[in-house]
Amino acid sequence: MNTTMSSLTPIMRSTLTRFALMSVCVVLAACSGTSRPKPTEIQGVPVLQDVRTRWMANVGKVDFPLVVSARDDRIALANSQGVVAVLDATTGKDVWRLKLDQAISAGVGSDGQQVAVVTRNNEIVTLQDGKVQWRKSLPAQSFTAPLVAGARVFVLTADRSVIAFDGATGRQLWTQQRPGEPLVLKQAGVMLAVKNTLVVGLSGRLAGLDPSTGVIRWESAIATPRGTNDVERLVDLVSPVHRVGDVVCVRAFQAAVGCVNAERGQGVWTRPSVGEIGVSGDENLLIAPLSNGVVQAWSRATGERLWETERLKYRILSAPLVTPRGVLVADNGGWLYLLSLADGALLNRIKLDTEELAAAPVFAGGSYVVVTREGRVVGLQIP
Repeated sequence: MNTTMSSLTPIMRSTLTRFALMSVCVVLAACSGTSRPKPTEIQGVPVLQDVRTRWMANVGKVDFPLVVSARDDRIALANSQGVVAVLDATTGKDVWRLKLDQAISAGVGSDGQQVAVVTRNNEIVTLQDGKVQWRKSLPAQSFTAPLVAGARVFVLTADRSVIAFDGATGRQLWTQQRPGEPLVLKQAGVMLAVKNTLVVGLSGRLAGLDPSTGVIRWESAIATPRGTNDVERLVDLVSPVHRVGDVVCVRAFQAAVGCVNAERGQGVWTRPSVGEIGVSGDENLLIAPLSNGVVQAWSRATGERLWETERLKYRILSAPLVTPRGVLVADNGGWLYLLSLADGALLNRIKLDTEELAAAPVFAGGSYVVVTREGRVVGLQIP
């Protein structure tokens, strides 16, 4: 099979690590030896829902799997060169900004006060009020933003270990590792707190851990590794995820979407879904874009397909964000779209930049915040 780097999407090119490009091409459907079909040009979009720019800022270029941490009216973010910043989400102004002495590979995690990132030298670094608190070496790389919660900092490393540190001192409290497939995605994984349970994505399973000891309380499969070699058997859960109450909904890379009750550790539903990026939703629906640019909506309660739209087919899409006025999703050409919650119809589109988003959109301080690969940070209002 003839394969070229151009036949992989930008997400796929940066996603798989620890194996050769030729092996990647064997498993990924987009690597078919032909170019991705050209998207249909979108002409004359009627503005059915206004989207306004509230403020703009800049953080610098981002080439790692960034997660923007939103707490109340503040957002924490970083760039690849080591700049960590906390911005006021109502104005876009810096609350503080600090340049570390190392490039960043994963971040940003924050509880609104303490901020944590992982450097490319495999160190976890915590900061507060623009000053470094402590840093500790990690046994492996990490591509997932640390979780700061309950006066502790949790890290998910690329060898599928979960490590807990004391938030004040950096003392290691415990480590938990589950055997899994030897390959891992160079993409942000899943780690969140649900009441007094640490919920983590380990291969194709959600696992609930005791945050005080690391003991695994339950596991629930979203997707099961299949195939005859390590590449074909690669299954990982990817961020962002969506939580309502005790139920967490998530995507397994190129395999499925599903929801799990994290209080009981029981699966609610799973459905096949070939996609590379995470999900968003509200109390009623779950939005999950596919690898080919088709956007699907599922019933959050039952897993029933509600609608799908091919309006953005063959575009390389970002992770979505469901808002009360529609679904925000961007493509790799710098366009941001607003889709109807009812049927996926296109309500508006605006030009943000020349590159794709570096992170999923977030809501904070009355603004819908998007960050591009070039480092442009935009706060939007949807009246």
